[in-house]
Amino acid sequence: MLKPLAVQLYSLREQAEKDFVGVLKKVADIGYKGIETAGLWGLRPTNFKKIIDDLGLQLYSSHSPCCARPDILGEAMDVADILGLKKIICGYLKSEFQDLDSIKRIAEMTNKMQEILVQNGFILVQHNHYYEFEKLNGKLKYEIYAELCPNVKFEFDAFWATNFGQENVIEMLNLFADRIIMIHIKDGLLKKADTSVGTLADLRPLGMGELDIKAIFANMPQTVESIIVELDYCNIDMMTAIEQSYQYMVENGLTMGNK
Repeated sequence: MLKPLAVQLYSLREQAEKDFVGVLKKVADIGYKGIETAGLWGLRPTNFKKIIDDLGLQLYSSHSPCCARPDILGEAMDVADILGLKKIICGYLKSEFQDLDSIKRIAEMTNKMQEILVQNGFILVQHNHYYEFEKLNGKLKYEIYAELCPNVKFEFDAFWATNFGQENVIEMLNLFADRIIMIHIKDGLLKKADTSVGTLADLRPLGMGELDIKAIFANMPQTVESIIVELDYCNIDMMTAIEQSYQYMVENGLTMGNK
C-alpha cells in the first residue's frame, strides 16, 4: 500500500518568511497529502491548525515548535496536543555524537524524555543527520545510540544515512527497519560538496541525484507511516524543486498524493 507524501516546510523557509500561508496553499495545490512543520512563522497553533485543515493538509509531525528537549518538553506536549500530534521529534547536534561518552549522555537524556512522553501518550521519534552514520571503533554511532535507546522510534533520513556515500542506503534501511516509522527523502550527489560556500552536499530534486530512491521504496519497512520530502537547500528554485519532487514520487508510483 502506498504511503502518503508530505513535505518538510524547512525546505521552504525562505518563502515562508515572506508568505507562510501562501506557501501552505501552494503545497496543497501541488498535491501533497500533508506537511511537517519547522516553525509556525508567527501563527498561533490554533490558527495554523485551522488553515491546514481548510486546505486539506494533514500534519504528520513537527520539528518545531514541538520538538523534544528537556527544558521545553511540557510546552512541546501542549503544542502537540493543539496540533493533534502524537509524535514528538528529537534531533541532535554533531557534538552530541562526537564520542562514546557524548553518545551515552545524549542517550540517557533521550530515555528520560521518552519515559515522560510515553506516560503522556506520545511517541518519541529521532531524526538523523549524516554524522550519526559515522563509525566509532568500527561501529556506526547510530547503532550504539539505538542499542542505548531501545524504545525510541526513527525518522530515517535516507540521504544522510549514506554519510555521503560511505554507507549503502539499503543496508542502513534494513539495519534499523523495525524502528523506522517515517522516512525523510532527499536527493543529490553522494559526496561532500564545497563546505566553503555553506553547503554539505549538492542536493537536487528527487530523481535527479544519485540516491537509489526506487530501491529504497522496494525495501521500505512495513512500519513506515509517511514519506516526507526534505531539501535542506537545492541547486534550483526551491518551490520548483518541491513540485518536481512531488511529480517524481507520484508519477513513479512510489507514494500517494492528492493529484
